[in-house]
Amino acid sequence: MSARTSAKTAQSVALRLYVTGHTPRSIRAISNIRRICEERFPGSYKLEVIDIYQQPKLAQDDQIVAVPTLIKQLPEPARKLIGDLSDEKRVLLGLDLNPEGALNL
Repeated sequence: MSARTSAKTAQSVALRLYVTGHTPRSIRAISNIRRICEERFPGSYKLEVIDIYQQPKLAQDDQIVAVPTLIKQLPEPARKLIGDLSDEKRVLLGLDLNPEGALNL
């Protein structure tokens, strides 16, 4: 593991996932990101799931145009991903979280 990877995984990860109710795609995205976080960042992540039907103002403030959308808030820089988050390697690379380890899946 490189020094860059160690530094990134040692930090707390803050994520915000926007979904639309309990649709199959939303449920899949929630399940996928929870699994990824538990496997890759146990005890060092915060995941906030936001239903845009219940909290449309938050979605508007974060300029959400499609769902599910995952926003990495910490560590900076912020990143956004759209989709059901089923490809773990792509999620980690897209969010710039432990990309070296993701290549060893």
